[in-house]
Amino acid sequence: MAIGRRAFLSGLVSAGILSAKANAQTGDRLTPIPSWQPGFTPDLEEVADRFREYTNAQYDFVVFENSTCCIVPDGLPQDAAAAAGSSVLSQIIGFHPDMSPQQMRDGNVVVSYNHPAFNIIPADFAQQNWSTIEQNHQRGLTTDEVLITHLGKNVFDDIGKIALLGRSYMFMDALTPVVAKHVR
Repeated sequence: MAIGRRAFLSGLVSAGILSAKANAQTGDRLTPIPSWQPGFTPDLEEVADRFREYTNAQYDFVVFENSTCCIVPDGLPQDAAAAAGSSVLSQIIGFHPDMSPQQMRDGNVVVSYNHPAFNIIPADFAQQNWSTIEQNHQRGLTTDEVLITHLGKNVFDDIGKIALLGRSYMFMDALTPVVAKHVR
């Protein structure tokens, strides 16, 4: 179902994603990660522009080198913003990497998590890389992970396949957090 940016933003607020407090416990357990580490990423400027538009330019955020966007507190200096974004990603992979994909009206797919981190996969980028996405999306699952979709266990429609690509980028950014851009 395609949604607009106002509905997207309202959904984030009503779901508590934008006001979520960090309370995940990481402990000493080993975090399972997907084997897929794509060697291609969407254009970071396009991702930042889309994210800014989808959130009505209401939030400061960082964009990591593999395209994950994390909302950070307003007005932070760059180092503190990078640390805040890294903390968000650590909370996601340290607890449980739940994801929720949404196709926007412009055809792009936004993958959100249970903390304020997002991946945007532009429609043209997905189309250009479709054969690779189609061949590798199952590698976007973590070890022994089972995701139940409307099609069955670990069976994904096109949006789900694109979401697994986005989540693979999130894992890459969480494991090696390098901020490429800080947007205020």
